[in-house]
Amino acid sequence: MRKIDLKSVVWKEGNYYISQCLEVDVSSFGKTRKEALDMLQEALELYFEDTPLPKKSTVTNPIVSSVKLQYA
Repeated sequence: MRKIDLKSVVWKEGNYYISQCLEVDVSSFGKTRKEALDMLQEALELYFEDTPLPKKSTVTNPIVSSVKLQYA
């Protein structure tokens, strides 16, 4: 059994909490933060079930910042 340490972020959007993994492009949601993280864990387990070698980016000390964008 392999173990991998992954970082995630959680935020509230409307009535739900969104959880997103920072190292791989996997996210989920739930009615509570705990449920969102539990659902993310399940989604990540399914993701890595089909991935022979973990393909992940290394994220060290993430900082939340905003980007201003103008578009047509």
